[in-house]
Amino acid sequence: MLTGIRVLDLTWVWSGPLAGRILADLGAEVIHIVGRTTVSGSKISQDMAEMMGIFPENDPGKTPWNRRSTDNDFNRNKLGLTLELNTPEGADLFKRLVKISDVVLENFSPRVMPNFGLDYPVLKAVNPGIILCSMPGYGLTGPYRNYVSYGTNLEPFSGLSSLMGYPGEGARISGNAYPDPAAALHATGAILTAVFHKLKTGQGQHIDLSQAESATCLIGEAVLGYALDGKIPPRIGNRHPVHAPQGCFRCKGEDKWVAVAVSSEQEWKNLCQAMEHPEWITDIRFSDPVNRRNHQDELDEFIQAWTRQHTHLDAMRLLQATGVPAGAVLDAAELLEDEHLNARGFFQKMDHAECGLRKYCGLPMKFSNPPTFPHRPAPCLGEHNEYVLEKILGLSKEEIARLEEKDVIGAWPMDD
Repeated sequence: MLTGIRVLDLTWVWSGPLAGRILADLGAEVIHIVGRTTVSGSKISQDMAEMMGIFPENDPGKTPWNRRSTDNDFNRNKLGLTLELNTPEGADLFKRLVKISDVVLENFSPRVMPNFGLDYPVLKAVNPGIILCSMPGYGLTGPYRNYVSYGTNLEPFSGLSSLMGYPGEGARISGNAYPDPAAALHATGAILTAVFHKLKTGQGQHIDLSQAESATCLIGEAVLGYALDGKIPPRIGNRHPVHAPQGCFRCKGEDKWVAVAVSSEQEWKNLCQAMEHPEWITDIRFSDPVNRRNHQDELDEFIQAWTRQHTHLDAMRLLQATGVPAGAVLDAAELLEDEHLNARGFFQKMDHAECGLRKYCGLPMKFSNPPTFPHRPAPCLGEHNEYVLEKILGLSKEEIARLEEKDVIGAWPMDD
């Protein structure tokens, strides 16, 4: 669907690589550009590999930089090019790529691109129609612009952590660096919007995308609530501020749970029937949403007494069969084997040169008239150097060899 769109992806870690992967999955030609000075070639011990948990079978192998599960997930369907942008030759080659590309994607701190001499005015002079999407943690402007940022410290700043936790306890973080994927989705939408604008007007854009704000804008009801009544939303754990019962309940088996979310009187009556306790319907303690909220502790105990008799999957199915919103809490192993996800063909198998045949999460959307999407494993370091430089930029083999001799490109980390 995005065939003909070329993206130069300078990103690292999670937010940017995920945005680039979505574009690549949808057919854009995404060239992931890596500086080898940023890639560690240090040997990784077995103890360290087991602690990191990112290598197949916890084996880092002889080239661990090519075996990281996160990189191999986020960089599938991309071309891999190494290029040292802090060298005159590397910067010049990058500008030549910019001249024939549509999008540049980066998630460095605001200082990095200007330090390379590759900020937006420079890129725009090379290609007036170029779209530069910058994804610094706190944005390109403001007093925090140069703060060090990862999803784990952006999440508290975004306000999300203040909402997470149980009554009377401190704030919590999600454990999933939530601003990263939120920023990736916003970046994808912003880039596609800019591409659409360019197709209509020929104009490029510089997109200033704050990862922190990407998370904050998704908790707008909490911000709006304070603006309306001046009250800080309390932490309520797994419960809902209005509806009850809502929560996560223990089931049969070790660390097995089911989530239940009742939001109407009909769903409440259905739950009572499914759990074979129709007397709850007329119990004054549970007779309406207000009473149920006021007696949630008692109600939760009754519900959990029922869920403990069932596996989490059986509890979900029994409740769903009567129209009660319920979902089993699945761990990673269960997700890979889930009958629904596999029936929809959600997982993709890819055979990586260093990691072998593995399952990866696919696209969560299905198109009624799908084109042929790319299906290519993530590149090893510098795997497509020759293809990009020779086939796309037109360099000779002798010129490419000289770049390798000068360490402008290569297929091995620079610190090794």
